[in-house]
Amino acid sequence: MKPTNDENKGPLPNYGMRIGTGYDSHPLVPGRKLVLGGVTVPFTQGLLGWSDADVAIHAAIDALCGAADLGDIGTLFPPGSPEYKDISSISLLAEVGNLVKERNFAIVNIDITIIAQRPHLSPFTPEMRRRLGQALKIDSTRITIKATSTNGLGFIGREEGIAAQAVALLSRRNVTE
Repeated sequence: MKPTNDENKGPLPNYGMRIGTGYDSHPLVPGRKLVLGGVTVPFTQGLLGWSDADVAIHAAIDALCGAADLGDIGTLFPPGSPEYKDISSISLLAEVGNLVKERNFAIVNIDITIIAQRPHLSPFTPEMRRRLGQALKIDSTRITIKATSTNGLGFIGREEGIAAQAVALLSRRNVTE
């Protein structure tokens, strides 16, 4: 059933572009690998979560899900489900990329900001972009990944956790209105 436009009591227009946002954060703990953007980053702690807790990819997944009206990461991949225990978030991203394509969307671009006091992440962002592009089967130039700190403020500044936010732009294929 197509969603309706309550004001006009008819079907919604088939808009060609859709945007979605995503956010994720996880606490830092000893004894886990730090995985960000599908890359294992050398650090003294890692992120705690049911999967590999890759906040960059989780934020990107939620941005894609929002733009394609797929719900959210927790709906698609429920935490606590045994099949997702310690799973690589890259594989989840690839699955979401396929769902986006099944909905007749093309990924125009994804922009991700990782927020961490430490470690310094810019040396790793080219490989992160490459891995995300490979998982989504798009050119990595359509993915930007930046890193920033909170200048010592909040849970991130105290190095208790890392967060990420993302925005995704999708274009519907073969739009006719």
